[in-house]
Amino acid sequence: MGNEMRTGGKDRRKAKGTMGEQAAALFLEELGYQIIARNWRCRSGELDLIAKQEDTLVFIEVRSRSSSKYGTPAESVTARKITQVRQTASVYLHMNGIGDAPIRFDMLAVRLTDEAAVVTDHFINAF
Repeated sequence: MGNEMRTGGKDRRKAKGTMGEQAAALFLEELGYQIIARNWRCRSGELDLIAKQEDTLVFIEVRSRSSSKYGTPAESVTARKITQVRQTASVYLHMNGIGDAPIRFDMLAVRLTDEAAVVTDHFINAF
């Protein structure tokens, strides 16, 4: 029974993360970004969103929170997470033969409620 509880919590958290990423993608599309990939994975990690803004390839970390009980979304991005995102982006660039494109790392904070997911902050060149 304890395992079912944990699995249910993980499924709920994943569903909320998906809701946050969907809101982030729509937010970026409204700003004219072209979403290239969602949840791109390799051995080193996962990239939430990869988008193009004009000539710049943008790797976006999406952080969703339903409360500030455990800190703000921005505070949840640790040095270890930044390193992982950068390494994973490097793998993406290598695997796709992209060597000279300008790149950037953004972070989007998303506030979750039972009814909606709303982007509250867009940190351009976050790390």
